[in-house]
Amino acid sequence: MINKPLYILIFFIAWSLQLKAQDPKPIEIRGTDSIKKSLIKKLNQAGAAEAKRSAVKFKESKDAIQQERLLEEIKAITLKSKAFMKQVLDTAVLNTEVKKIKNWYHIAGDGIFTNKGTSNTFRNLSTTSKLLLELLKRVNHTKKQIDHQEESLVNFRFKIDSLSSDSILYTFSSDTVATKEYLNKMRVIVYEIAPVDTALKQTITNIRKMQYNVDVLQNQLTMRLEEIDVYQKKLSSASLTREFKNINKKVTYARPINEILHFSLLKSELIFAFYVENNLGKVVSLFIFIAIATVFLTSLKKTLADENLIQTDFVGQLVFRYPLFSALVIVPSIFQFIFTDPPFVLSSFLWIVSALSLAFIFHNFISKYWMNFWLCMVALFILATADNLILQASRTERYLMIVLALAGLICGIWVLLKGAKKELKEKLILYFIFILVAFQFASIIANIFGRFNLSKSLLMGGYVNIVIGILFLWSVRLINEGLTLATRVYTKQERKLFYINFNLVGEKIPSFFYLPLIIGWVILLGRNFYAFKLLTDPFKNFFIVERTLGSYVFTVYDLLIFFVILASAVLISKIVSFFAADKPHSHSANKERKAGLGSWILLIRVLIISLGVLLALAAAGFPMEKITLVIGALGVGIGFGLQTIVNNLVSGLIIAFEKPVNVGDVVEVAGQAGTVKSIGFRSSIISKLDGADVVIPNGDLLNAHLVNWTLAGNRKQISIAFSVAHGTNLAKVKSLLSALLDNNEHILKNPNSAVAFQDFSTNGIEVKLFFWISDFKQGGIIKSDMINDIDAIFKQHHIIIPLPQQVVHLSSDEGKKKVSRKSNNE
Repeated sequence: MINKPLYILIFFIAWSLQLKAQDPKPIEIRGTDSIKKSLIKKLNQAGAAEAKRSAVKFKESKDAIQQERLLEEIKAITLKSKAFMKQVLDTAVLNTEVKKIKNWYHIAGDGIFTNKGTSNTFRNLSTTSKLLLELLKRVNHTKKQIDHQEESLVNFRFKIDSLSSDSILYTFSSDTVATKEYLNKMRVIVYEIAPVDTALKQTITNIRKMQYNVDVLQNQLTMRLEEIDVYQKKLSSASLTREFKNINKKVTYARPINEILHFSLLKSELIFAFYVENNLGKVVSLFIFIAIATVFLTSLKKTLADENLIQTDFVGQLVFRYPLFSALVIVPSIFQFIFTDPPFVLSSFLWIVSALSLAFIFHNFISKYWMNFWLCMVALFILATADNLILQASRTERYLMIVLALAGLICGIWVLLKGAKKELKEKLILYFIFILVAFQFASIIANIFGRFNLSKSLLMGGYVNIVIGILFLWSVRLINEGLTLATRVYTKQERKLFYINFNLVGEKIPSFFYLPLIIGWVILLGRNFYAFKLLTDPFKNFFIVERTLGSYVFTVYDLLIFFVILASAVLISKIVSFFAADKPHSHSANKERKAGLGSWILLIRVLIISLGVLLALAAAGFPMEKITLVIGALGVGIGFGLQTIVNNLVSGLIIAFEKPVNVGDVVEVAGQAGTVKSIGFRSSIISKLDGADVVIPNGDLLNAHLVNWTLAGNRKQISIAFSVAHGTNLAKVKSLLSALLDNNEHILKNPNSAVAFQDFSTNGIEVKLFFWISDFKQGGIIKSDMINDIDAIFKQHHIIIPLPQQVVHLSSDEGKKKVSRKSNNE
């Protein structure tokens, strides 16, 4: 409702306007000037008062809107903080994790920070260092989570406090009703957010306490790692210095051997579990590769057996004797280099599995003398491995080390002096035996005079040297045998995919295989010596130091990984192309074609290379947004200049999906007949019957009228047409021909054959035979045999096949010669 002063003001303004509209002359106000001034004054006062009230109301409306917005924001942020607190790490779980890490820290520090002996050992320092690094990584991960959550919670708290401190919230309207409504709304919101606010404060307090505990643990682990690094450097600089008294002297400090074994076992279990957990993908890949190699070797063995190519004594074919054991020798020997800085317990496990598998392969194949030598080496290697897992030195272990070294020394000297060297298939093994003897002799001397770490490194290095050396030699030998025999079965693909002389493979290890073999042997042998680590660390740093090119940060290791993955992808795709083709007998005679792996070769190769490119880019740390730009640029290039190539590639993919033609099929396309040899990215190769290879673009192959003889199982219908003389007994003819068709083993019984009498001609009655054969390639020969059989049986039963004849009559009629022709059957 409009108040009274405003009403009066509006009345006067309206009245004035009305008078002005009726009379344009000035209004004459009678009376004194005091009456005029009084009226104007009242009007001004009324206007000023109304303007003031309007401004107040406008401000109150604006404040109400602002208050509503702030309350909604406070409510929304409170709800978000409530939801976030549900995801915050449980303090009890964090405490449990911290307790586990502290317990593991206690185990890792045994023998170094607690229960110290006279001197540290390389193995104990190395194992403890790896364990502490793993624990520090876990602590850093937990700390990162806690810091992130603490920061988020504090931000929620800051936003709530910032909004709550706004003075607008505490400005009230002059209207008592509006003020009462606003206070009720505030009371409801405070009731809703108060518990959340309290919980938020308590959560921040708890998480800061946990943050403090984690920070203390992080600093402790960092300090301990620095101490271990100092210990390692001191031990390395004095590697030839005496660490313990001579073995015949009295022991100063003696810890029970059962305690040493207990903590050594705990440390080995921990480091093995941590490493497998961090490299689970690689471990799973190892088992997958073993399974693939086993399946491949088993399949190849069966194929060779079907073709009677397997020898009973497995000479030159040892890889197929036990496919599983062969895979357990080959795959771990190669795959172990994929593991980055593996713990000794994992490496020794792979070595022992491969060595025992090789022993099964050797059984009744190599001579008894060398078989006994290998079993002796494997047994001593297992004992040396068990000893190397003992992390703290003891007098008992020192005596055990002397026994193990002495056994290897005696065995090696005996073989070098009186061994059956003529029976040895790989003479390089003699060099490994010589190194074994030298290492074990040096180990005994070092042990006697208190150089424990040097003695242990020499002891383990000697056995690693010979076991790994023999495993590598035989792994390469088995690979050679597998490749050689595979090429006898998989003959469809081009051998130029592999630049190897397969005629020599399997007889002797190619010389270019020795270089990676020696490098791998040196690396595995060197890992037993701490000096090797000091020598290789600068090279590692060169590869792992980050470098900057513009905005792109990379390492040399990333680049190597990039090219290695790309090369591996290309190599694997070629291996698939080489070995995945269908075998010649894969298409049965009477059954429809079954699309083998050959029809998917192109898709598999594209998938392998695509995955290889993506993995290579990801491994190199290439930014994904730049990958999108590169793909876009390639798309433009493809659109303008590579239409034909893309057309052929897409056509190849369509062929692979729809499978109108498969590797190994016999086809006719554009007048070219032959066997499909390969389906590549851009083109396919057809091997003609005359021996030539024809390269046909995939686009042409897809667009041409393709005739695929193999698609329906190589069957073909053949027809033979001829005539019999008029008056011949047709029932007898049909009976004789049906008997010939039924008795011919090359003619299929289903679909049925048919004898049809087609027409009367001037020469006789036309007859046509229809029959099916299982292999269209034999069509010419079978048709020729049938014609011979028909001719022979017709002669036997005096059935005449008439030949067309002509009789010419000459006559004259009124000086003109007329010629008539008459055909008869005489």
